[in-house]
Amino acid sequence: MDMNKTAQKTQERNRRHARIRARVVGTAARPRLSVFRSNRYLYAQLINDETNTTLASVDTRKLKGDSTGAKASEAGKVIAEAAKKLKIEAVVFDRGGFKYQGGIAALADGAREGGLSF
Repeated sequence: MDMNKTAQKTQERNRRHARIRARVVGTAARPRLSVFRSNRYLYAQLINDETNTTLASVDTRKLKGDSTGAKASEAGKVIAEAAKKLKIEAVVFDRGGFKYQGGIAALADGAREGGLSF
């Protein structure tokens, strides 16, 4: 059965994400910082997997910045600020099966600059 290239890429990313999720679990003390990248935007959530709740979320749709990397870095700082308000200092990073480069890495670096450790 032939699969088109887009479907193949999505399936491969889902497999990678499943492997990551088998190891990475967010708790109340150390939630999971989950990142999703669409073609245009980045989305990040702090998730407590014990209670299946989203504690905070941010996306790059309304953030200021002239490039995707700048917006991603800003999103990292915003999610770190939201975590501080919830008295969270450490998270586990879930790159969602995406390569740790570009916007994903910029978001992680922004979160670190904002004071989160992982």
